[in-house]
Amino acid sequence: MLKRLMLTAAATVALAGSALAQETTVKFTLGWKTQGSDAAFFVARDKGYYKAEGLNVVIDQGEGSGATVTRIMGGAYEAGFGDVNAIIQNASTKPGENPVMVYMIWNRPPFAISSKKTAGIAKPKDLEGKTLGGAQGTPTTRLLEVFARKNGVDMSKIKLSNMAPNLQEPLLIKGDIDGALIFNITGYFNLLLNRQDPDKDFNFLSFGDYGLDLYSNGLMVSQKMIKENPKAVAGLVRATNKAMVEIARDQSIGMKGVMNFDNLVNEAIEKKRLQYSFSELIVSPEMKEIGVGDTKDDRMARAIDIIAEGYQLTRKPKPEEIFSRAFLPPKAERELVYTPN
Repeated sequence: MLKRLMLTAAATVALAGSALAQETTVKFTLGWKTQGSDAAFFVARDKGYYKAEGLNVVIDQGEGSGATVTRIMGGAYEAGFGDVNAIIQNASTKPGENPVMVYMIWNRPPFAISSKKTAGIAKPKDLEGKTLGGAQGTPTTRLLEVFARKNGVDMSKIKLSNMAPNLQEPLLIKGDIDGALIFNITGYFNLLLNRQDPDKDFNFLSFGDYGLDLYSNGLMVSQKMIKENPKAVAGLVRATNKAMVEIARDQSIGMKGVMNFDNLVNEAIEKKRLQYSFSELIVSPEMKEIGVGDTKDDRMARAIDIIAEGYQLTRKPKPEEIFSRAFLPPKAERELVYTPN
């Protein structure tokens, strides 16, 4: 059913062209509070890229990248920036209701374990005999057992301490835990904000480097929007992609958009976060091969298997239920070259 819907939408988009006859309002939710890594959405709005596609995109702050999925499923938002792995979970239990990822931004996952270098956690096996702190229900915590199995780590030799996310870095710095189960794009900057040097004094074990080759955050839309207004979906993707490619070349453009949206953020920190998102999550050999925004079906299928294992899903969705490339601009328009500046 969804595959037929995608094919119909793609055909409609091909015939329609980029301009909409009248302006369409799209309610859009971010994955969290304002961050530098959200810059493309602000730039596309401020520079009129959305407007040129006939769109009035109304951007709100979010409550978590997983919550983006439930916000869209609840009908309050048509689109947002969130985690594809949360789409997989919801597609398993509520097929036909889940949003669909239409533009993959974070080609690599942010799930990681941070630790002081003095703790001696340089590889997964070093986790044995250590105490890890994590927030219950987060992907990093939920996927820890899968991570352990894939790397021959004995979970019975690891002590887990449940805690609120905002306590992880303070307790790590204090030495109450040996490692924190984090999103690297959050934990790294929490360390900076706590006057630490994460590059010099901390190690990060990225799940993506140790067998959990997952995709992560991107632009998702409701199935209702795909069905009723595929032209708007294509325009949303086109405009966001244009901003992404531009910001990769010049991050000052991105930061202008961020500060226009929320001038209370720490500009220096958020510029670093914007650059970190490119260097650690967006730019990869695969992204260079297929262009920003796309995925590989076989890798998505493997990612679904990993999430099904970690979350004990009774039904594995198919890749086409999770991601559609029907709305992507040609690869030549999605060739992103990141130049830190």
